[in-house]
Amino acid sequence: MSASGGTKAIVAALAANLAIAVAKFVAFLFSGSSSMLAESVHSLADSGNQGLLLVGGKKAQREATPQHPFGYGRERYIYAFLVSIVLFSVGGMFAIYEGYEKIKHPHEIEAWYWPVGVLVFAIIAETFSFRTAIKESNEVRGNLSWKEFVRRAKAPELPVVLLEDLGALVGLILALVGVSLAIATGNGVWDGIGTLCIGVLLIVIAIVLAAETKSLLLGEAAGLDEVKKIEAALVDNDTVTGIIHMRTLHLGPEELLVAAKIAVRHEDTATEIATAIDAAEDRIRTAVPIARVIYLEPDIYREAKSGGATAR
Repeated sequence: MSASGGTKAIVAALAANLAIAVAKFVAFLFSGSSSMLAESVHSLADSGNQGLLLVGGKKAQREATPQHPFGYGRERYIYAFLVSIVLFSVGGMFAIYEGYEKIKHPHEIEAWYWPVGVLVFAIIAETFSFRTAIKESNEVRGNLSWKEFVRRAKAPELPVVLLEDLGALVGLILALVGVSLAIATGNGVWDGIGTLCIGVLLIVIAIVLAAETKSLLLGEAAGLDEVKKIEAALVDNDTVTGIIHMRTLHLGPEELLVAAKIAVRHEDTATEIATAIDAAEDRIRTAVPIARVIYLEPDIYREAKSGGATAR
């Protein structure tokens, strides 16, 4: 994912959520709707989350230091994980608490036109934000399904914004249904039920985000297509005759570490092997530009060392 694409989607979501949060809170003050209060906190939490993603992207650009020789690319994963925590606690748990209180102590919604009007405005604004996230994601997801894109994306920003915007749209619809039923029946319990549903939705999305960002924090290998490109670039069938074994690891969304033990001919000189390794590194970086840290160890291929695998 390009940083510019992710930033554009984040800024669009941030602008929409800030405007919506203010409108929802005003509607809550006039109507007393718990759904509107839960939704205003949800939008405020989302705004903070987009701020976290922007901070993470900025911090990840710092140069490597002796203490952190591989750089700070994983800062983006850390801040994305913080987003899931905020969404779970500030968004989901608050909405469940507020919904429970409204069901326990229901009251009629006053000035119903405020929450209804704000919710319609919010749905329109979130739709534009969601459309921007979809457009930016389509430029990088290729032939992947949406589920595969969220699970396989190495850059966390677009999947996070996609899930947040989707949750926001569904949450707004739930809020609109709850408020409408409360207005139609005169029973504020429906407003509380809508709020509870919003809370459950936010917690589910937070759990999905936490699981995906946890995997990135632990360290994920390159995608299958990138691995194939690296393998094809490594072997020249001259000095480098095969791959004994290879490991890849994302140091950040746009930085990949490649470590491989390569098979060379026993009669080659040290100079020939060193020249071949330099050439192999150049081929790898040409094939996969994000492969910025490469360690190649030459060895004579022996089946015992490769665990029975055939050198490639």
